[in-house]
Amino acid sequence: MPASITVTSLSFTWPDGTPVFEGLDVAFGPGRTGLVGVNGSGKSTLLKLIAGELAPADGAVRVAGEVGYLPQNVTLDTTLRVDQALGIAERRAALHAIEAGDVAEAHFETLGDDWDVEERALATLGELGLGHVELDRTIGEVSGGESVLLRLAALLLRRPEVLLLDEPTNNLDLYARRRLYAAVQSWPGVMVVVSHDRELLDLVDQIADLRSGEITWYGGNFSDYEEALEIEQEAAERMVRVAEADFRKQKRELADAQVKLARRKRYGQKMWDQKREPKIVMGARKRAAQESAGKHRIMHEEKLADARERLDDAVEAVRDDDEIRVDLPYTAVPPGRTVLTLQDLGLRYGSRVKGGFELRGPERVALIGRNGAGKTTLLRTVTGELEAESGEVTAHVPLRFLPQRLDVLDGELTVAENVARFAPAATNNRIRARLARFLFRGARADQKAATLSGGERFRAALAALMLAEPAPQLLMLDEPTNNLDMASVRQLTTALESYEGALIVASHDLPFLESVGITRWLLLEEGELKEITPEAVGFPA
Repeated sequence: MPASITVTSLSFTWPDGTPVFEGLDVAFGPGRTGLVGVNGSGKSTLLKLIAGELAPADGAVRVAGEVGYLPQNVTLDTTLRVDQALGIAERRAALHAIEAGDVAEAHFETLGDDWDVEERALATLGELGLGHVELDRTIGEVSGGESVLLRLAALLLRRPEVLLLDEPTNNLDLYARRRLYAAVQSWPGVMVVVSHDRELLDLVDQIADLRSGEITWYGGNFSDYEEALEIEQEAAERMVRVAEADFRKQKRELADAQVKLARRKRYGQKMWDQKREPKIVMGARKRAAQESAGKHRIMHEEKLADARERLDDAVEAVRDDDEIRVDLPYTAVPPGRTVLTLQDLGLRYGSRVKGGFELRGPERVALIGRNGAGKTTLLRTVTGELEAESGEVTAHVPLRFLPQRLDVLDGELTVAENVARFAPAATNNRIRARLARFLFRGARADQKAATLSGGERFRAALAALMLAEPAPQLLMLDEPTNNLDMASVRQLTTALESYEGALIVASHDLPFLESVGITRWLLLEEGELKEITPEAVGFPA
């Protein structure tokens, strides 16, 4: 039987009563499927239900074939050896015992037919760029990105027929991502991947769009999906215009009908008052007129209700793509103005910026490099959170830093209160007016930060920094697209397009970097900061 996933009448509700799915039906067959949707739509929850990590309230999940699941937040015991993390420690030990002359039956039972287990493990590590990782090392000796790839290597060694990947490129550097892309391209079975990584989603065979508890299928990769969605949305907007025109027409016709009925009623009453016809005839005429008027009114009201329903359906089909607006005063930096100066900078943990580095005007700088190269350390040193071991850092304009963990927010405070911490002189009305630019309108500004979704939390943190006083003329972002859905990434892109200050972004997300108009590329490698060309990264000059 070929590998497959079948979900039937699936219902799931969180313990607090929040519904996620109600009667969901979906099937995944052979090939690579990209599962997309806004934050909070239930993508990760669906993968956990398929993997058996959550139990549905109702319905069934049936999987033909063994399941391998890579969760969004990979946590491995740092004391484990690499071969234990790969799940081959017992077979490897049995193999070594047999090779050493121990022919106990238990060793042969443990090893089975897997005589090449060690070679396969080393080959798989090599394919994922982990050829330097020895099987006897501990997990604590590898980087966070390498631990993600180790977990993937363990899945590949198991050779499951069904592979579930949840944001697999989070925390992976450019080199590790390339390895992951290659593994995805060569996957022979059923794969369902949740990701905001455009390059990864452009490798899939079809897109499953999870929205309002239902899945809509689109053939092709993510670029094909976006093109189809654009055509779909244009058609939906046309339908809204048609439905609005029809709704206005039905309202006019109902109003006209009510005027005519009122005239008939007045005429009938006048005839009754003047008693021009026998009472029995007038009574029959009045009843017939009332029945006719009632039917006429009901007909027009039904037409209006139908028009309203068609308008509601048409409006619902149009996606709400509100954009963040950051066209704020005082963030602009004149061309040529010196923004940041680094001189012979020695960082903690060994990285250096030899000689001088200068950022001038509204330049947009991409900071790239392998995991553990020191990118975050450099940014935190520029902000003053970490002291430089040597050399000088001089910021010539107000700056703000948005870290990966978004820990600039106090979870116990509302969105408005968090912003007020950064702009204590601003009035409540001014804060709320500006928060509306970041899509926090009305009661949304009164939500506690701890209750926000990932995308909302990011918007709130960005709002707090951008609305700070003085306004930042240098904005530094550390892996800003991690854990953001595609809609939130688009919102961030449009926000940065309207930002007029200088920008430094540490990221492995090349499509995102390209979309925000990077003007300089800096590579932190082997403890040194080097300026490189766009061609070296993979973009045309």
